[in-house]
Amino acid sequence: MRFNSHVDAVIDSTVRLVNAVTPGEDGGHPHEAPRGDALREAVVGAVRYPGYEPRPGRAQVQNVCAEVTEARRVVEALDAGADAEAAALVNAMLRRTQAHPELIPDGEGGWAIHFHGPDTSFDRGWAAGMAAGLAMAVGGDLGSRLGVCAAERCDRVWVDRSRNTHRRFCSLRCQNRTKAAAHRRRTQAP
Repeated sequence: MRFNSHVDAVIDSTVRLVNAVTPGEDGGHPHEAPRGDALREAVVGAVRYPGYEPRPGRAQVQNVCAEVTEARRVVEALDAGADAEAAALVNAMLRRTQAHPELIPDGEGGWAIHFHGPDTSFDRGWAAGMAAGLAMAVGGDLGSRLGVCAAERCDRVWVDRSRNTHRRFCSLRCQNRTKAAAHRRRTQAP
């Protein structure tokens, strides 16, 4: 399932950012939030794409990470079926980031909608983009395509692009861990 190319890119980056910089568990192992240069590298790695190599400063990275924490809260609310809470969190993000849409030529003779903050700085732009992308997902009834891994000891997030909307795990690794654990329980049962 696709939103639109820009929203897809922003949602994918949001998921990568949440998984890279928020603490928790990943595939049964503790996931510590990176710090210092490792945090900057994690943020840049999550948003980098061909032709775009950002060089944010430390304060910009910290500002983006504050909104990434809020994005995690949105996905957790959606995963719990608390759509009204998710919408309230997104609305707060939209107000805080002052996100506004702009039409940008898409290179193929058409137009693509992009979201910007009040200026073009790294942190304000990405914060506004995350807020607007999440708003498009929640407001477009596609919030169910965002979730938290259902595997034990994993809280990484995912976006479901499948046709049948049955994704429950952040990765094949977690899906296989869960299936293997279920198989062990079945075969060890009296």
